[in-house]
This record gives sequence, C-alpha cells and structure tokens, in this order.
Amino acid sequence: MQTNFTEAQLADPATKRSNEILRSCVHCGFCTATCPTYKVLGDELDSPRGRIYLIKDMLENNKKPDEKTVMHVDRCLSCLSCMTTCPSGVHYMHLVDHARAYIERNYKRRWDDRLLRWLLSNILPYPNRFRFALLWAKLARPFRKIVPDPRLRAMLEMAPDQIPPPSRNDRPQCFPAEGQRIKRVALLTGCAQRALNTDINDATIRLLRRHGCEVVIPQGIGCCGALTHHMGKADDSHAMAAANIRAIVAELDDKGLDAVVINTSGCGTTVKDYGHMFRNDPLAADAGRVAARAKDISEVIADLGLRDPTHAKPLRVAYHAACSLQHGQQIRSAPKDLLKAAGFEVVEPRDSHICCGSAGTYNLMQPAISAELKTRKVATLEAVGAQVVSAGNIGCMMQIGSATDIPVVHTVELLDWATGGPLPRGLAGVTRSQVREELPA
Repeated sequence: MQTNFTEAQLADPATKRSNEILRSCVHCGFCTATCPTYKVLGDELDSPRGRIYLIKDMLENNKKPDEKTVMHVDRCLSCLSCMTTCPSGVHYMHLVDHARAYIERNYKRRWDDRLLRWLLSNILPYPNRFRFALLWAKLARPFRKIVPDPRLRAMLEMAPDQIPPPSRNDRPQCFPAEGQRIKRVALLTGCAQRALNTDINDATIRLLRRHGCEVVIPQGIGCCGALTHHMGKADDSHAMAAANIRAIVAELDDKGLDAVVINTSGCGTTVKDYGHMFRNDPLAADAGRVAARAKDISEVIADLGLRDPTHAKPLRVAYHAACSLQHGQQIRSAPKDLLKAAGFEVVEPRDSHICCGSAGTYNLMQPAISAELKTRKVATLEAVGAQVVSAGNIGCMMQIGSATDIPVVHTVELLDWATGGPLPRGLAGVTRSQVREELPA
C-alpha cells in the first residue's frame, strides 16, 4: 500500500511504525474471510482491510476522528485472526492499537460512552473494586430487563452467581518447588480473574510446584495493562505495565527467574509485547527482558513434560482456542497435546479460529455483536458432544459459560486434576449421565 506521510509525521515513533505496517498491506482481502465482525455485519469497513483504509486516511491526514471511523474501529475485537491469515505479515495489532490511542486523544465521545469507559478502566483492573462492583451487579441483576442501555444490561448479566473471596495465594509470597527445583518462575496473578475465579491461580501454583517450579508472586505485581491498552488509554496502560516490569525485574535481579508465567492469554499477548510498547522509553531494556521471559502456562508445562497424568477421568473435552493464544501468541498445539497426554479425548469445534465475542471488554461495550458471536461459538462447541469445555482465558470462560450448560474450566485446572490435584470446582455438579464414569466426590 502506498503511503504519503511527511517527514515530520514519521518523526513520531508510533506513526513511523504504522507507516511500516500500512506499506506491507497488499489489499488482497484474505483477512475478510476470517474476520468475525465482517462475518456478522457483512460491511467491508468492519473488516481489517476496511479498517486499514480508515486508519490510513485518519493518520495520514492528521484528521480529527469522525464518527464513522470511530464506530468501525470500536467494532474491532482485536482477535488478531487477520494476522494469522495475512500472507503479507501485516502487523494489524500495532496499527489498531495506535489508532485507538489516536482516537482517545483526539475524539470526544458522548458523555455516556466516556462514563462507561471510565468505569471499566477504573474498576476491572483492580480486583477489590471489581469484586465490590460484581456484588452490586448481582443484587441489581433481577432488574436488568428495565435497564435501557444494553451495555449496562450486559454488565449486570456478567455478574456470576457466586463471587469467590480473595485467595491468599494471590498475595506476594514464594511457594517452594515439590522435590528438586528445576525452575524459578514468577506468576502474573492478573486482575479481573482474581475476582471472578480464584481456582485458576491456585491450580497453576499447584501444577507448577508439582513439576519442580519454585513459584514467586512478586511484590507490586498487578494488572498487565491490557484492558486499558485496548481502550486507547495509553498513559494508564503504560503505568500499569511499568509497575509490573519493575516488580518482575526486581525478582530477576535478586534471585533470578526462568520464566514469567501467565495463565490468562489476553494478558500474555500484551506482556509479550512489552518490548514494543516501551521501545522508546527508559524502561526499554527491562521491558524486553520481561517480554522475553513471558510464557503461557501451557508453554512452561510442555517444556517440563507432564508428570504422572493418571488421576483424572477420561472425559471428552472440547478445546476452545482463545484468540489471544492462537492468534496473538501463535500457540496452538501445546494445550491440546497436554490435554491428550493427560488422558482426555480432545475435540475441536468447527470454525475454532473465530472469536467467541468476549475480547476483554468488548462484550460489555459491543453487546449485540458479542452476543451473536457467542451464540455461534456455543453452537459449534455443543455440536461436538463434549462433556467439558477447556479454555485458557478467563474472558472466554465467562462468555461461553453464560450460554451453555456444559461445564467450562481452565485448561490448567484439568492438567492439575490429571496430575494429582483436586477435581475442578466447575465439574463438581456434573451428573453421571454427562460423564463416562462417576466422578470422585
């Protein structure tokens, strides 16, 4: 694609990067075939190619973002399926991130949009605030049908029936390895996940310790910045990311770390991109060190090899590939291979490359499109006759779990169970008719 940025524009590092990305696009349109919003809406401007044209025009001409451009950029899930499909290697993620930051700086949204985004950015990244908000949402949920704004209704419907108390395991501390120590790793405990499902981190710690890892929860660790990053709130997201970088580097420089383990794939995609986010910052070197050590939990366990995976029942597991894992991090086989090694029968649904519609805060800000994608995803998962759905991202788990009676659990919970951990809480209510053998109490 031909571009016409001036030398003055290219002096800005973000614009220079966007120019490189735009020039790599050859207009082939392959991306339209795998774009979820294009499949749902059928509008070229709701495809990556269409959004690229809008973003190019906006950036190249230093235009104040107009309502049409903002609408179509807002509708993007950042699922990154287009990046997997693209034969030219267009790095759409960096381009749309720049566009969102540009829009945030130069476009004044309606008051209700500004309020919603302020609420989400000031609640979701903070587990205690989020837990408190979920309690209020649970109380208000019976009245959701009379709430006029569909986005507020989506927020009320998001509240789970049970909100777990804080887990002591999420506090800064060190867990020794069981037996000989093979690795020393830091665990990114996350933010929203700590309020929605504390079992995931608990299972991760048990699994890592059982496989010879000393697990440290660094002092000062918190939200990775992904939630605010995808809203274009660059200052907020960079502040959160910088705090994590400093916390992790302190452990690196003290006793060393072999990996930074992440069990929420949306967070993993962002942490692995810290090097790019801070490329022109004094923290650049430290950000690169952290990004280089960031690993999804499936990568770490695959490297170590699954030990004694003989404890679980041989359930039929539908593996849901989170977009941030398969497209953002290009991790496709490790979770499935581990589940198979653990004795589970693994099946994949049709169109497994298409997003479930969760996408961070997308299901709260674009509830209609999100609901359509959720319906399609759940239909394909239910069609494979699985007894449980496995996923590697809390957002996907909440999204899918809200529309099906099939239990939805994190992949790490199944691996923990298979290697000697407890039965996942999500399977506790499974009836005999849903499993081949009676599950243990």
